[in-house]
Amino acid sequence: MYLTSEVKKNIFAENGKTTNDTGSAESQIALFTYRIQHLTEHLKTYKNDHGTQRSLVMLVGKRRSLLQYLKKKDIERYREIIKKLNIRK
Repeated sequence: MYLTSEVKKNIFAENGKTTNDTGSAESQIALFTYRIQHLTEHLKTYKNDHGTQRSLVMLVGKRRSLLQYLKKKDIERYREIIKKLNIRK
């Protein structure tokens, strides 16, 4: 399994305020980004996996809405997470 509890703890520790900070926008965006990267690699191999493709589109939408929320609330936190995860160019 690609997303174990240790991987989640590492993601939350790097991007959240604490290791148990699973609710902040930054930690959720980082988790969604990790999952999006994994699904993208999967779809490069299995092009006709439409269920995974739908899941990927839904995850991108969730991440986009969280990024818009963060941009509206605190532009500095938004810029920091964008820079840290290399989401935008």
